[in-house]
Amino acid sequence: MFGAAIALVILPVFVQAPLVRYFPWLSLAITPLWLWLGTWLMRHTQWHLWGDLIVGFGWIWLTGSLYWGWFRWEPVAHLPVEALGLPIALVCLRQGWGRVGSYFFLGSLLGTAVTDLYINWMHLFPSWRQLMLTSPDLAPLVLRAASATLETDVAACRAIVLVIFLLVATAIALTTSRQLAWWAFGGAVFSTLIVDGLFFLTASLA
Repeated sequence: MFGAAIALVILPVFVQAPLVRYFPWLSLAITPLWLWLGTWLMRHTQWHLWGDLIVGFGWIWLTGSLYWGWFRWEPVAHLPVEALGLPIALVCLRQGWGRVGSYFFLGSLLGTAVTDLYINWMHLFPSWRQLMLTSPDLAPLVLRAASATLETDVAACRAIVLVIFLLVATAIALTTSRQLAWWAFGGAVFSTLIVDGLFFLTASLA
C-alpha cells in the first residue's frame, strides 16, 4: 500500500501534467472513470482496498485537472483548488467509507501544502507565474533563475526543516499504526520528497 500510494502521486507528474496542459477537458473527463473504477473495485472483497485507494486518487486527479488546466498561472490558488476534495474526504471518514482513499488524499494534500510553503518561503511565486506563462523554449531560463535562488544556505536550511517534517510525518504514519489507511497517508507524504526532488533536479539541469 505504501509503494502504491507513492506511485499514484508520482504518476500525475509524468502523465497528467502534459495531458492537462494541452487537453484540460480530456483530463477532467477522465476523473469519473477513476471514481467509477475505484467504486467498482470496492464492491469486490479481494479488490476493496485497491478500489478505495483509486477513489482517493480520483479526487486528486480532479483537483489537479482543475488547477493545472485553468489556474496554473496563479500559485496562490494552488492549495485552495487542490483542497476542494477535503470536505469529501472528511465526510467519507465521518461516514466510515473510503478510509484508505481519504487518508491518501489527506497525505497528498499535506505534501502539497509543504511544497507551496517552501516555494512561498523562498519568494518563488513570481517565478512560478513566469514559468506558467512563458513559452516552452524560454522555460529553461526561468528554471535556471529559480534554481539559483535555491542554491543558498538559507534555502538549504529551510529545505532541511521541511524534509525532516515530512520524514517524521511519514515515520509516524508507518510506525504508530498497522492500518493500511495510514500506510497510504505515509506513502503520499513521502512521495512529496520524490516529486520535489525531481523538480529541483530539473531546475538545476535546465
